Amino acid sequence: AYERRFPTCPLIPMFVASDTVSEYKSEDEAIHVIERRCKLDIDAPRLLKKIAGVDYVYFVQKNSLNRRERTLHIEAYNETFSNRVIINEHCSYTVHPDNEDWTCFEQSASLDIKSFFGFESTVEKIAMKQYTSNIKKGKEIIEYYLKQLEEEGITFVPRWTPPVACKLESSTCHPRRPVSPAINIPESATKEGLSSKEILNTSSSPSEPTAGTPDDKLDADYIKRYLGDLTPMQESCLIRLRQWLQETHKGKIPKDEHILRFLRARDFNIDKAREILCQSLTWRKQHQVDYILDTWNPPQVLQDYYAGGWHHHDKDGRPLYVLRLGQMDTKGLVRALGEEALLRYVLSINEEGLRRCEENTKVFGRPISSWTCLVDLEGLNMRHLWRPGVKALLRIIEVVEANYPETLGRLLILRAPRVFPVLWTLVSPFIDDNTRKKFLIYAGNDYQGPGGLLDYIDKEIIPDFLGGECMCEVPEGGLVPKSLYRTAEELENEDIKLWTETIYQSASVFKGAPHEVLIQIVDASSVITWDFDVCKGDIVFNIFHSKRAPQPPKKDSLGAHSITSPGGNNVQLIDKVWQLGRDYSMVESPLICKEGESVQGSHVTRWPGFYILQWKFHSMPACATTNLPRVDDVLASLQVSSHKCKVMYYTEVIGSEDFRGSMTSLESSHSGFSQLSAATTSSSQSHSSSMISR
Repeated sequence: AYERRFPTCPLIPMFVASDTVSEYKSEDEAIHVIERRCKLDIDAPRLLKKIAGVDYVYFVQKNSLNRRERTLHIEAYNETFSNRVIINEHCSYTVHPDNEDWTCFEQSASLDIKSFFGFESTVEKIAMKQYTSNIKKGKEIIEYYLKQLEEEGITFVPRWTPPVACKLESSTCHPRRPVSPAINIPESATKEGLSSKEILNTSSSPSEPTAGTPDDKLDADYIKRYLGDLTPMQESCLIRLRQWLQETHKGKIPKDEHILRFLRARDFNIDKAREILCQSLTWRKQHQVDYILDTWNPPQVLQDYYAGGWHHHDKDGRPLYVLRLGQMDTKGLVRALGEEALLRYVLSINEEGLRRCEENTKVFGRPISSWTCLVDLEGLNMRHLWRPGVKALLRIIEVVEANYPETLGRLLILRAPRVFPVLWTLVSPFIDDNTRKKFLIYAGNDYQGPGGLLDYIDKEIIPDFLGGECMCEVPEGGLVPKSLYRTAEELENEDIKLWTETIYQSASVFKGAPHEVLIQIVDASSVITWDFDVCKGDIVFNIFHSKRAPQPPKKDSLGAHSITSPGGNNVQLIDKVWQLGRDYSMVESPLICKEGESVQGSHVTRWPGFYILQWKFHSMPACATTNLPRVDDVLASLQVSSHKCKVMYYTEVIGSEDFRGSMTSLESSHSGFSQLSAATTSSSQSHSSSMISR
């Protein structure tokens, strides 16, 4: 069936033609190797083809058929542009070790782009697109030719046997393929007259009694009741992986439902599923995740301000989790709790979800292994695009994706506002493709129309805040009081950590001793982003640019360069002999920040070089019309009893090529000044640059 795609294949439009370069057959006809030169019409922009100077791309493909071992290996590499781009692909068809009536298929590829006329990223995207489409098409093509063979009356190909002379010389010339003892499935006899399509798909019936331990087969009623529809291949993978865990894993063996999630996440590739499952089991043991529901109580801040909770179930019986993200003060939660507590809370939600799935499986009498999440974005604004918050969200997604695969059955995103595409641009690359397919997004009130919420949730349990009649007990969220915010040192000293790093650094600013951070920019149009809170005193924030690097600061004996030092960080980079306008220049107008204010901003760099972010002590100006001090000045001076200020800050550089949206949308995400963000600061006036906002 595979050979039928040559010399050209109508099912692969890009495959124009092929020529045989060499061919080899062994004397006993067990080995057949054929090498072809294939002509491809790659789906690439016309401009790129013109720059490259080619219309077609040539690949060399080598097919090695071993009838003795019953394997077909396919290797391919590019001949065109081989000095600039290296592409290697390998496919193999083999007999399943446990049941010789099953055929296994594996495919892998590698891509190394050294240079391509400045279009390296474009070529990479084209290659990935072509490879993905080829994978999806492969099974369809082989089934097409199998059907074609059957229509021609070819339903059976005799098994290869060695020549008579070979049989007389040695009985080991054609050894039987060993059968893995892991499952003890008896090797079936060769089935005469079996169609080639059946050879790919048939196996012994799941209900057939087999030799071995009781665990060698799963009871059909058990599968239907707790696991759902499984093919014989999938059942075999589950049994083998479970037995491997029982033999090698020291600790709690997960339930079949949980093992099955990891197998499904890796398309029942046992090696890949085993790898991620073992990593997850080690992680669970290290952080005592199995006991999180019994031993960990969420802080009161989470109970009051985290706008999420469980709410009945959807029409399929899946537990329903409601998250009012637009009403949640993500920055306040991160500042009050740190990433550790937020992650631990999300883990407890997932553990509760697993428990509810088990309960619903018993209640509804059918397997329920995932839950539905309803996310209401009413109120989502630019404040939710706060970079440290988004970064914390991405890290939480990473942990959940790795340890709770295939637990999200459906995600309903309602009332998505105009700012949602910006957030989606930042988050979507970190979400698995299979998970992304489960997302349903509704803008405005679209969820109330056909194909909306009523298709997935019964009318009786639609929450009241979405126009339903069911009272929803999910907290309404709201702003976290700044009095609950904690310092970097307090967050750093948590007893148990799931992450080893923190987002914020703290710094002390003294009169005559500003704190400065150096950022080296290689490519112009990079974006420097910052977020800081003025914890004590008033400061002036500046951004400078220099073509030459400042001298590295000297470390003092007090460990001033450690963020855990009692006094906080304090580093001066600008040399006292440097002159403004000659050695360095100011790229943003100075911004005066009062105690208690939160400041966010970004700067799109115009030149490469060295950028210095500076926090400087702000001295109160003398009154212009009188020598007597104003009441406000006196009160302010009393508040700052010493010439010391304190800030907590976070900075990040985003390469222009790394941001998937436009620079305009990036700037707007930091310059937009919503009511929610205004309510958390003492001043709602945007000062200086349009890209700096409080």
